[in-house]
Amino acid sequence: MSVTVVVGNPKPGSHTRRAAEMLAEQLSGREADETIELSELGPKLLGWGDPDVSETKDRTASSRLVIFASPTFKATYSGLLKLFLEQFSGGTGLEHIVAVPLMLGGGPTHALAPELTLRPVLAELGATCTSGLYLLDSSFDDGVVIGEYADRWRPMVQALFQGN
Repeated sequence: MSVTVVVGNPKPGSHTRRAAEMLAEQLSGREADETIELSELGPKLLGWGDPDVSETKDRTASSRLVIFASPTFKATYSGLLKLFLEQFSGGTGLEHIVAVPLMLGGGPTHALAPELTLRPVLAELGATCTSGLYLLDSSFDDGVVIGEYADRWRPMVQALFQGN
């Protein structure tokens, strides 16, 4: 099973990345094969047909498990992640992918953001989605919530990939 982390934080090396990589390892039992920092694509995401964006999109679409991670901005995911997701075809762009919507924020008021904003978009693009996970920036590092989430969803993720 190939595992990819897509990070929609404008700041490279962020808490968002760290949390997503922790989650990928907990769900799959190993480190992610690739972590994509969308901030490295920057303005290239604004145009259609950029070769770097197209290659990144293709690598993401060929993965089996993808953690789509973003900080919470104005009660939703980042514009970087939105621009990247716009590159995928509706209904089939993320077909054959198990997608995990992950968002981090400063307080509990946006705890439903992954479920209400990110998960529906991933499903619209054809992904099979787990429930969304929201983490507090200040306390995710202990790994407790990530571990509990992974314990719940790991059997489903592994069942989807048996024999692949």
